[in-house]
Amino acid sequence: MADSEIAGAVKAALAHVEIPGGGTLAGYAGLSEIIVTKGAVALAISVQPGMEAAFGPARDAAKAAAEAVAQGRKVMVSLTSDRAPPQATGQAAAQGRPGPAPKSAVPGVRNIVVVGSGKGGVGKSTVATNLALAFAAEGLRTGILDADLYGPSIPKLLGIEGKPAVREDGIFSPHQAHGLSAMSIGSMLTPGQAVVWRGPMATSALRQLLRETDWGGLDLLVVDLPPGTGDIQISLFQQAELAGAVIVSTPQDLALIDAQKAVDMMKRLSIPLLGLVENMSYFVAPDTGRRYDIFGHGGAADAAPRMGMPFLGEVPLDMAIRATSDAGRPVVAADPGGPQASAFRAIAREILRRNPHLI
Repeated sequence: MADSEIAGAVKAALAHVEIPGGGTLAGYAGLSEIIVTKGAVALAISVQPGMEAAFGPARDAAKAAAEAVAQGRKVMVSLTSDRAPPQATGQAAAQGRPGPAPKSAVPGVRNIVVVGSGKGGVGKSTVATNLALAFAAEGLRTGILDADLYGPSIPKLLGIEGKPAVREDGIFSPHQAHGLSAMSIGSMLTPGQAVVWRGPMATSALRQLLRETDWGGLDLLVVDLPPGTGDIQISLFQQAELAGAVIVSTPQDLALIDAQKAVDMMKRLSIPLLGLVENMSYFVAPDTGRRYDIFGHGGAADAAPRMGMPFLGEVPLDMAIRATSDAGRPVVAADPGGPQASAFRAIAREILRRNPHLI
């Protein structure tokens, strides 16, 4: 059955889901477009603030109705309102109004480390993947979650093919690649398919990827964040207990200016800063051995103290890192004893040395 036919079948199924005030969900103005990928069906129900609880049974019924016609795809149904309920602080708390849900641990995960950047193009996903592999090489049971929903790259970096398995209870079984447990929305998309989701649907999808996956008892989950300071980051930071954040930047001032914005967001949300990594730090010509500081050098080392965090190390601009990433065998897995892998291993060891609670 084609994706459009499945979307039509879901819409027809929603005609049997009743909503508060009368009528059915299929005719409800707050129902989003029904998005179908090779591995998932996603939709959002937008309600007036304060009506979330009343629509809860309709959301559950919609999920069950969609699952019946989704042909084995994971069904993601988000319930959103136009604005968040007021925080239960000050006058709001005195009036008994609801606040945000408290942070909670993720089942099967002992520690979560996020890897972020202020802008794209700095090699954040490559660093996140190789750091996860480096932590695994240090003996930690490690996983990686691709939270960059609009530009997922973990399947390419790890050579993952096919959608993840879904248990009978609706829980994902993560992919296994190079010793890592891995989850990404990218493995549920057809090649070249864009994720055209509004913020609430994206954050709901991230929550399900994080909390509806059988992580199996990890010591450490590395989360590859999207670039910038948007809804996905804020949602994750507000709902999950995080052990800390690693920031990735290239040496030039422009990248460091954007990195500072990511740092500012994390400070505002009380996320511990584990340190700053300078990626594409320098290039060594393979034929002459001559070093070139293409993007300048040492900018991150100088900026880290000003940003209030340690400098963790530098990763060279190297063809082996690029080639192994494109081949789905990241350099820490492909050549664990090589100099490129050693750069990532040294950064992982520095993080663990400074944060022994992660071990």
